Amino acid sequence: MFQGIFDDVKRMNKRQFFYQVLSFGMIVSSALMIWKGLMVVTGSESPIVVVLSGSMEPAFHRGDLLFLTNYQEEPIRVGEIVVFKVEGRDIPIVHRVLKLHEKGDENSTVKFLTKGDNNSVDDRGLYAPGQLWLTQKDVVGRARGFLPYVGMVTIYMNEYPKFKYLVLACLGMYVLVHRE
Repeated sequence: MFQGIFDDVKRMNKRQFFYQVLSFGMIVSSALMIWKGLMVVTGSESPIVVVLSGSMEPAFHRGDLLFLTNYQEEPIRVGEIVVFKVEGRDIPIVHRVLKLHEKGDENSTVKFLTKGDNNSVDDRGLYAPGQLWLTQKDVVGRARGFLPYVGMVTIYMNEYPKFKYLVLACLGMYVLVHRE
């Protein structure tokens, strides 16, 4: 199989090869432009996320792909599912808003507490040391829709790096060899 692909690449002249490399570059840059466009439209730094644990079952399962928005003018409500980042942790967390804490002054700051539907306790143990509540600045987005289990490919690629390199190599070879 791979021998045939390498033979196809060897038969290409330099012009065809560079054309294929440029085509691959255009695909990658198009994907990045679509991602940045989604960021602008949704107001979220990460408009699509994958659920990585079972803490939100039965609402969402591991591998579900979530679509997010993060419009600042919309108030956070109890029962809403939010994706948030905690200081010191790179991976965002998908949990439901459990309680709101609102100050009555003119600069009313809304603070909230979250909990996974499948967890027995709230998320204060997940927050940064000394942090008891989340604020709007911690929110990456709010779940607006999902596709079940579509994100399992991402999970497999993170858990099995060799699988990730195999998928990327196959995609790269396909783009180089495909002549349309």
